[in-house]
Amino acid sequence: MDARSWRAGCCCLLLLALVGSPRSEGTQSCEEVRKLFQWRLVGAVKGLPDSPRAGSDLQVCVSKKPTCCSRRMEERYQIAARQDMQQVLQTSSSTLKFLISRNAAAFQETLETLIRQAENYTSILFCNTYRNMALEATASVQELFTDVGLYLFGADINPDEFVNRFFDSLFPLVYNHLINPGVTDSSLEYSECIRMARRDVRPFGNIPKRVMGQMGRSLLPSRTFLQALNLGIEVINTTDHLHFSKECSKALLRMQYCPHCQGLILSKPCMGYCLNVVRGCLAHTAELNPHWHAYIRSLEELSDAMHGTYDIEHVLLNFHVLVNDAVMQAHLDGQKLSEQVSKICGRPIRTATQSPRCSFDGSKEKHGMKISPRNDEETLANGRKEFINSLRLYRTFYGGLADELCVNELAAADGLPCWNGEDIVKSYTERVVGSGIKAQSGNPEVKVKGTDPVINQIIDKLKHVIQLLQGRSPKPDKWELQMGSGGGMVEQVSGDCDDEDGCGGSGSGEVKRTLKITDWLPEEMNLSDVKQIHQTGGGSTLDTTAAGCSAATETTAFILMGVVMLLPWLW
Repeated sequence: MDARSWRAGCCCLLLLALVGSPRSEGTQSCEEVRKLFQWRLVGAVKGLPDSPRAGSDLQVCVSKKPTCCSRRMEERYQIAARQDMQQVLQTSSSTLKFLISRNAAAFQETLETLIRQAENYTSILFCNTYRNMALEATASVQELFTDVGLYLFGADINPDEFVNRFFDSLFPLVYNHLINPGVTDSSLEYSECIRMARRDVRPFGNIPKRVMGQMGRSLLPSRTFLQALNLGIEVINTTDHLHFSKECSKALLRMQYCPHCQGLILSKPCMGYCLNVVRGCLAHTAELNPHWHAYIRSLEELSDAMHGTYDIEHVLLNFHVLVNDAVMQAHLDGQKLSEQVSKICGRPIRTATQSPRCSFDGSKEKHGMKISPRNDEETLANGRKEFINSLRLYRTFYGGLADELCVNELAAADGLPCWNGEDIVKSYTERVVGSGIKAQSGNPEVKVKGTDPVINQIIDKLKHVIQLLQGRSPKPDKWELQMGSGGGMVEQVSGDCDDEDGCGGSGSGEVKRTLKITDWLPEEMNLSDVKQIHQTGGGSTLDTTAAGCSAATETTAFILMGVVMLLPWLW
């Protein structure tokens, strides 16, 4: 039974009790106490006093006055007091917990959507532009983006390795279909030799290194951000289910239920008294406060820094552009690459066979697919910003938790008679201590001893994730120090990149967020078609007919901006 239902039940029972008695305090009968006890603990309990008696057997609710409580009632009340405290803790943290868990789920779902969309863009690139190698490229594309998802969601894999595997597997396809084309097929051994030669002959120039750099800088912060959100949920779950010490349990019993033993069933503790008890019970929890504050600040700093080439949205949605640039560069250097491959692998032994082509559903030709401009409100960065703005309100949550519980839930309002642990008084006269373990040495209500290993473990986890968050904040000098072991991490960052311009300053034809793709590329578009589009000023929107693709490419399309940007090389 939660605390709110308990208070409501108390009010109802009091009204019923007052029908026969104008005042329950000091009553000569324990009837109201019995009714409330049975209702609170759900069911009748044998041995409840019918009238006040000496409480010589009581250990906590000791009083010189006659009592309506038995030892067994006191034990049951102590359990109820702990349950009530856990209930108000969970109620107090419910909004914060929902905020973090909802945004963690939304962030993960958005990442999954981005991965699928980027995979579709890349598949459509092959399907519409390099149709002869599209089906053979499908497995490599799917494997790459599967690895991207696994890494983002915590798998122990290296982004440099799966990016290298992708370009290794791409080179034999480019070599066989573009550099040394024909309706023939080389042996598996020869294709494997070409794959192994990729890192030596460097057919794609510096593009694989650029991809590794962008993937490393954008995936790792997003992975760390998501892990940090999950830890935040773990912290709240832990503090929602605290194990209270014996001293705390006795103090909670004395504060919440000992008044019932004297017939004071609606009395509330004085504010100062409540603060001493709850601050004592939550002394170890209050030690979380500086670490929780640093945790939120570190989340905010990382979120603010995840833009430009550190923005996973930009990197994933423009991956296909870099792939296109890589293929075009290999095509342009075809003669030189052919000579290099021949020296390493020799001449291929070919068998005549028809190359599989990208299949498509002709019914889709009349239905051009569209990608609408992304509104500012829909971007991942804006979602993070809104979340951080809301989370910032909870920076001192654990430092002020005891005060919040007393003010909002437990204590009597100022100026009203209240319970001080022994009797009803006008005000509490003992010293009120502060929050935290050190402040409890003078606590008159609760003795706080030792440390709480569960809270200490959570503090250690917070410290660790704070280090991760601060270490993953995209500051180029710091980033190179921590992530400089792979080849993709040595690329330098040349200033910030504004999200509004799509971060397209590399000259590679990157897709901006505001571009609208109104149609598909035609099934058999060739270089002359692209030249004509470029000459007539149609570089940003291509009027084309729809071409369907294989399994993973049903819902998205792309603009072949990379080809247009490379036209000066082809003239």
